[in-house]
Amino acid sequence: MRFRTIEHTADIGIEVEADNLADLFAGAAEGMYSIIIAPGVVSPAVSRSITLEANDLEELMFEWLNELLYLLDAKELLLSIFEIARIERFHLEATVSGEKIDQGRHRLLGEIKAATYHQMTVERRDDSWFARIIFDV
Repeated sequence: MRFRTIEHTADIGIEVEADNLADLFAGAAEGMYSIIIAPGVVSPAVSRSITLEANDLEELMFEWLNELLYLLDAKELLLSIFEIARIERFHLEATVSGEKIDQGRHRLLGEIKAATYHQMTVERRDDSWFARIIFDV
């Protein structure tokens, strides 16, 4: 999977491309977290299970990324591992791992308030999957 950040007026976004839907959702999480903290800094000390339902893939992506932000904001849990156990139709089951924020070790690069629906795309393109997500910062 591949992701890159994209500039967007006062916000920031990512574009992700992957061979399958599970890797697309994991890549979107990794891309979002690359805006928050440098890769390789967070240890996978604790895990959480996540199960989500939605009406379409865009809503599922929206719910997925905002659930990860909730874990950061409300539980102070920085994440580094995103394992999609099952994704079919508009149902997702995943395990995420990370650790509590340690102000002495973790230097946050940026803050993301939320994933948005603005210009959101989740679609199949030829032999791969593509997503564009804009974040409110």
